[in-house]
Amino acid sequence: MPRTSTAVIARAKGAPVELATIVVPDPGPGEAVVRVQACGVCHTDLHYREGGIGEDFPYLLGHEAAGVVEEVGPGVTDVAVDDYVVLNWRAVCGQCRACRRGRPWYCFATHNATQRMALADGDPQAGTELSPALGIGAFTEFTLVAAGQCTKVDPAAKPEVAGLLGCGVMAGLGAAINTGGVTRGDSVAVIGCGGVGAAAIAGARLAGANRIIAVDLDDRKLATAQELGATHTVNGRDQDVVAAVQALTDGHGADVVIDAVGRPETWQQAFYARDLAGIVVLVGVPTPEMRIPDIPLLDVFGRGGALKSSWYGDCLPSRDFPLLIDLYLQGRLPLEAFVTETIGIGDVEAAFAKMHGGDVLRSVVTL
Repeated sequence: MPRTSTAVIARAKGAPVELATIVVPDPGPGEAVVRVQACGVCHTDLHYREGGIGEDFPYLLGHEAAGVVEEVGPGVTDVAVDDYVVLNWRAVCGQCRACRRGRPWYCFATHNATQRMALADGDPQAGTELSPALGIGAFTEFTLVAAGQCTKVDPAAKPEVAGLLGCGVMAGLGAAINTGGVTRGDSVAVIGCGGVGAAAIAGARLAGANRIIAVDLDDRKLATAQELGATHTVNGRDQDVVAAVQALTDGHGADVVIDAVGRPETWQQAFYARDLAGIVVLVGVPTPEMRIPDIPLLDVFGRGGALKSSWYGDCLPSRDFPLLIDLYLQGRLPLEAFVTETIGIGDVEAAFAKMHGGDVLRSVVTL
């Protein structure tokens, strides 16, 4: 029987989120229903509410989630009822040209559940299908996803920390380790030390970088970055970022510079703050109107190296999530440091305000 569930939805562009009752269908072929235990409040959810990603309102928000598989549909073999899972938004197809070439982290045909959840009877928009954030929609007691979006992990990890791998933490860790290829002895600069940037710093430390430079405009975020492994900090309000990074790397620039902001000016800083043959990684998400800065093509040629973008930290959830949970349980990856507060399902709008003010690294809804 279809389930009803309390959920956080965004009905219209810019309107405050609200609680609503939704209908969650029984899982069809290749689908699963997950009982959500915790879900992080990510900036991407705020982008959805503000219409920055699309206009397919109403949206069912939430996507950084962990929970337990409640029911699976026909043909599902990779997960089973009662499995403890972290949800991911890139269920790989196994058939596209990237997957066939052995690069499933680039899968060009990732998929979500075929069926849609909808607003329940009694709602002013009863029957209206919901657009789940990043194909997940996890600010709710139950959610319907493609079975491939469920990644089994060790149930010893608390859901409020495990779920963070579903988006921001994985994006940052992967930007450093997978996309940037940070390794022992490297120098790394991270521009923007919110949730994604802080995770990039933790990833650089995990990979063995010997100089990790955190760049931000907020001293509170820089202090957190130091707790997560930054060896040096630069406040961009007070210092020229490029000159400061060069000064901290013997005048050369960093081997890897990660732009976790995603603005033209921060990308330009990253471009010039790297060493010759250094790597720039863009993991911050730009808005549609932004353009690459006016940089002489000769500078692009003359500096060499690589200019990369990082999709979801170039992760393969089935490979990376269990590994990172194991590192957390071993005490080598401080995921709990990313959780500023745990909140109820009715507190998401207030959490957006705290996020906007830079007061939290992550608020996490527990259900």
